[in-house]
Amino acid sequence: MSLAIALWFTGLFGHGASPTNVAVAGDEDVFAAARKRMVQGQLSGRGITNARVLAVMGKVPRREFVPERFRAQAYDDGPLPIGHGQTISQPYIVAFMTERLDPRPTDRVLEIGTGSGYQAAVLAELVAEVYTIEIVEPLAQRAEADLKRLSYTNVHVRAGDGYRGWPEAAPFDAIIVTCAPEKVPQPLVEQLKDGGRMIIPVGPTWNQELVLLRKQGGRLEKRAVLPVRFVPMTGDAQRRGDKSEKPSPTPR
Repeated sequence: MSLAIALWFTGLFGHGASPTNVAVAGDEDVFAAARKRMVQGQLSGRGITNARVLAVMGKVPRREFVPERFRAQAYDDGPLPIGHGQTISQPYIVAFMTERLDPRPTDRVLEIGTGSGYQAAVLAELVAEVYTIEIVEPLAQRAEADLKRLSYTNVHVRAGDGYRGWPEAAPFDAIIVTCAPEKVPQPLVEQLKDGGRMIIPVGPTWNQELVLLRKQGGRLEKRAVLPVRFVPMTGDAQRRGDKSEKPSPTPR
């Protein structure tokens, strides 16, 4: 369940990288070249430096996680609709969040907001196990089918409310959230291992920050790393969270 588009850098790279003119022929070389351009222009060209993350972004077929009519645009610099009012995130944001999460080969990672399954596939190439939750059941079902079709056997998909996490599989080495609550959900904090990392967008739609948290000695260290705009977290997050009202314009 993800829309992610950085409020800075958006639209500066990636134009012209679409394989639109040739992709209809189904030439895999065209898509491979498009992924390479995506990595060079949109990712390493903007400061993504983790070699493992760059390699995986150049490998995972993003086109397989978008509706067929958008596949020619799969490696362009922006989100794409995946149905049910949701989108697949901008490639730069996927890489940025993945790099900041610092995934390790032995990690067990929880993802909140499966969406298309693309972020889960990226993580699956980098860690031991991925547990991912999507509140929109048809999206969860489609993502699970696509991940299985693409042989991602270390990804576990659940349809449900991500606010509650996945307690029976906890604790997790890392948690990534691709929808925005107004506060960090306490169940997720409790399911994060001591020494673990969480990256999560927090705040109302008009004023969100991507926040990196580290759990040390039962306490959270928080650092805002990027202004972003994600779809809001629904379900319990909306029922329990404090409702912020959009500020009124200051009278002149």
